[in-house]
Amino acid sequence: MMTAALPETHRVLVVDDEPNIADVISMALRFQGFTVESAADGRSALEAVSSFKPDLLVLDVMLPDMEGFEIARRLSAERAQVPIIFLTARDATEDKVRGLTMGGDDYVTKPFSLEELVARIRTILRRSGLSQPETSRLVFEDLELDEDTREVTRGGELIELTATEYRLLRYLMLNPRRVLTRAQILDQVWDYDFGGDARVLETYISYLRKKLDKHGPPLIHTARGVGYALRAPRS
Repeated sequence: MMTAALPETHRVLVVDDEPNIADVISMALRFQGFTVESAADGRSALEAVSSFKPDLLVLDVMLPDMEGFEIARRLSAERAQVPIIFLTARDATEDKVRGLTMGGDDYVTKPFSLEELVARIRTILRRSGLSQPETSRLVFEDLELDEDTREVTRGGELIELTATEYRLLRYLMLNPRRVLTRAQILDQVWDYDFGGDARVLETYISYLRKKLDKHGPPLIHTARGVGYALRAPRS
């Protein structure tokens, strides 16, 4: 089982009715160590605030059942002190003023940079006294990854990894037990604009397995036709 080496990461609720946008934002935030849930409409968002208890909302203004401004108004009325970043395709000044006066903490216009969005999220959490704890050590079973020293050990034995192998293992360890598609891994480890042969992933998975499996049972498992997952050894 996974050992909790760090305090619980901060929770972000992504609310957008465009699945592609919600998925990309969620993936980027998980890669940065956040715990993420998503909702596609206002009703689901309000329910998720109660159940998921997010530390911050990334909230689309235009939703199918109600505006993001209305969600902010209801949360304010319920005294739910949740920082909000409004996300919208509209860049009119009056919309920005309305969003900020309705309780929003920031306003990002589509199209946007994922790096900028993540930076704004960290800034708001820090301003709110909820800054994201620095991820310095990831642990899964007997496998450890130290981000300060960039050292990887298994069962106490040091494992030498290349820069790409390290990034690949880090992404797997940030998403334990979750099946990651080949496209997700390529996007996160080789950047969003990767245009090479997808077989490079299979090659690096093979390299990584050989190095890890020398020190214990296999941890990287193949989900046929889908991708890969970091899972506890099968008994």
